[in-house]
Amino acid sequence: MKIEICYALADRQELVALDLPEGSTVMQAVEASGLLQKYPEIEPGGLNKLGVFAKLVKADAVLRDRDRVEIYRPLIADPKEVRRQKAAEGKVMKRGAAELNTSE
Repeated sequence: MKIEICYALADRQELVALDLPEGSTVMQAVEASGLLQKYPEIEPGGLNKLGVFAKLVKADAVLRDRDRVEIYRPLIADPKEVRRQKAAEGKVMKRGAAELNTSE
């Protein structure tokens, strides 16, 4: 079966096409791709989550023909915390803008 392995870096994307036997798992595909040797920082199931077509899967999930396995990089910032910070900045700006309008 034909499988693609995708690992997106900050500046480029690595895409490896493989032909694997039926019943192969996500982890077997990642190992066969050679990306673990090329990028030793990848820790499948640890820091790096794994997915198939943007859906998180476990390393032992069985693949189907034409699946695309994705290796996700760890987040550098918590999205919830970033939203909180942006909301707080927005409130400060609004409060500051209101104070400017009332003092004129």
